[in-house]
Amino acid sequence: MTLKTANINIRVNPVLKKNAEELFSSFGITLSDAINIFLNKSVMIGGLPFELKKEKKFNKETEEAIQETKDIMSGKKKAKLYNSVSELFSDLDSELE
Repeated sequence: MTLKTANINIRVNPVLKKNAEELFSSFGITLSDAINIFLNKSVMIGGLPFELKKEKKFNKETEEAIQETKDIMSGKKKAKLYNSVSELFSDLDSELE
């Protein structure tokens, strides 16, 4: 007995589609199989099969610290180096003045 199927047409970024196809292929399934798994799981649990969250927003000072860390890690900015803990605390104290 062959089950009838229905078509779903969706628009996605071509790069996203290619990356998804490569990923699912590594599991031995097609993009269509993956979408069917997603839909079946959604129906089974009565919702999305993953948690939705908004990106956490930080205050301005924290956002600047995060950006500074990213800049240091990418090499855009040099990290400060200290020879001792007391030198570090002296520098931190001078920033508060």
